[in-house]
Amino acid sequence: MSKNNDAAFWASADRHLIRYAGGGAFEPAIIERAKGSYVYDADHRPILDFTSGQMSALVGHSHPRIVETVQRQMEKAAHLFSGMLSRPVVELAERLAALAPGLEKVLLLSTGGESNEAAIRMAKLITGKHEVVAFSRSWHGMTGAAASATYSAGRKGYGPATVGSLAIPTPNAFRPRFKNADGSLDWRTEIDDAFALIDSQSTGSLAAFIAEPILSSGGMLELPHGYLAALKQKCRERGMLLILDEAQTGIGRTGKMFAHEREGVQPDILTLSKTIGAGLPLSAVMTTPEIEAEAHARGYLFLTTHASDPLPAAVGTAVLDIVEEEGLVERSALMGKRLFDGLSALKAEHECVGDVRGRGLFLGVEIIRDAESRQPDHELGSKISEEAFRRGLNMNIVKLPGMGGVFRIAPPLTISEEEIDQGVNILADSIAAVTGKGRRQAANVA
Repeated sequence: MSKNNDAAFWASADRHLIRYAGGGAFEPAIIERAKGSYVYDADHRPILDFTSGQMSALVGHSHPRIVETVQRQMEKAAHLFSGMLSRPVVELAERLAALAPGLEKVLLLSTGGESNEAAIRMAKLITGKHEVVAFSRSWHGMTGAAASATYSAGRKGYGPATVGSLAIPTPNAFRPRFKNADGSLDWRTEIDDAFALIDSQSTGSLAAFIAEPILSSGGMLELPHGYLAALKQKCRERGMLLILDEAQTGIGRTGKMFAHEREGVQPDILTLSKTIGAGLPLSAVMTTPEIEAEAHARGYLFLTTHASDPLPAAVGTAVLDIVEEEGLVERSALMGKRLFDGLSALKAEHECVGDVRGRGLFLGVEIIRDAESRQPDHELGSKISEEAFRRGLNMNIVKLPGMGGVFRIAPPLTISEEEIDQGVNILADSIAAVTGKGRRQAANVA
């Protein structure tokens, strides 16, 4: 009998845990440990982790360098009064500043939502305005202003959003609202139309636009090349600050240190989390010396219990060391191409694979009903996800109304070619098993 069927464990979980995933169920396995690109269940079965935990285990699970750093720093200091400074905090701030010239001022916090709260709060103080614009498929956190700037899920049933919360349609090359003559997305017309709507709704108090370069929870939707520069110009024309949320795309994930580097666009405020903490709670707000000085002069206040904690800061520096020493930014681009090609082969083989998109090791696979209608099929996507998990592959699937089943695929940057091929093969077998179509439908369960 499988040890994952521990009745006492699941009864206790059912009795005591608050369910927090918006109707989603916990995976049907008890995870005992994690190492490299795999997590291991109670039966010691390896499950290839194509999501890097919660997109956070950038350098793989339990990297020896991270384990050693945690052990060493725990013996020194893990947590301090937020008014005290330690060497790991200043060192990490210095390292991050060197990676993003112009954004030399850094605030270290715990989670992505928290860093977005801090960024929005700073933008409002600096501009003296209160309206914040985001994309209609955005996810920036579940607290206060961050939740109010989140439109992909979780808005109903919680009362009024923060006053001044506005949204524009998310550009979607797979389902374009505005089209060029060749049927491709006409994003220039779309962004002009979107800001015309914003201007008609604004009370004249536009403070900031907050955006993800690739909208993850919104369905792995990448902003078209050139869009970010146009977005910054729209902000400049209105006296708004541009906040880029690179919680999932930062620190090499897309084949660049930061996703916005491809566009040559520097935000006014950059937020990081997930990828800098190796699974520990760590996030950062980065901005220019000029903005920081003005915020300080106006009495900027954002105190939290774990601001500037030395333990996660030490881990963040270790992550940057590993990324540099192991060449993981370049590796992300190289391994990402291998993964993209493998997934694209599945698209050619299966009609239900409607689109493969993204950059580096941050890719999305959208499941549809048929190629003609491109109707999303979240039910089929869920079945494929469940079959893949049964076969030893964990993928995170977006189940938003109107989006259908979009797999978010973001394995550790340390993943091997063999592990990439293994994941693609399991996905191929799972699609064939669920649909009854394709050359791999009779594959045996690993």
